[in-house]
Amino acid sequence: MTDDAAIWNWLATLLPEAEAQQVKDCWDIGEQEAGLGLLVSGILGHRVPISETVRAQISVIAETWGERETLTPRILQCRDDGTSGHLKLIEGDGSIIPEAIGGAEHDLASLVLVPWIACTRCGQVLMRAHARESWGDLSYLARHYVITPPNRATVLRLFPAASASAAFAARQRTCSEAP
Repeated sequence: MTDDAAIWNWLATLLPEAEAQQVKDCWDIGEQEAGLGLLVSGILGHRVPISETVRAQISVIAETWGERETLTPRILQCRDDGTSGHLKLIEGDGSIIPEAIGGAEHDLASLVLVPWIACTRCGQVLMRAHARESWGDLSYLARHYVITPPNRATVLRLFPAASASAAFAARQRTCSEAP
């Protein structure tokens, strides 16, 4: 079982048994998009409290399966369990970095950085790097994932497109390894 599948199955256990099985079945048959909708609907419908870290994890999986834009408003509505996790979904705070700077400028030139997940311990931020489309909106898919320091002025780590899970895992490891 892949790490993504293990995380998926663990998230499903947040729901009552019958609904959890439906979410797991969605993974097994390749209907991750539908499964994510069932997961978030179940969490909201049963008022299941979740931590900020779980909220961020769901957002990462939604990003991986192209459902982040659709599900983010609902993910942000999920009830907080009150635990003091160190990752916080900051999606939709309205802030963007108009153009990336730092060690990886050549890969990020003309891309817009959108803050996504922040660490409340060290302040580092996982961001998505998007192109600005000719009509003014940001591209649907991220071109890169970037970890920045708290001031968001430089790039600490750069990840290619389609590596949201790897960037999130690196963000988690970095802080958990700190003293």
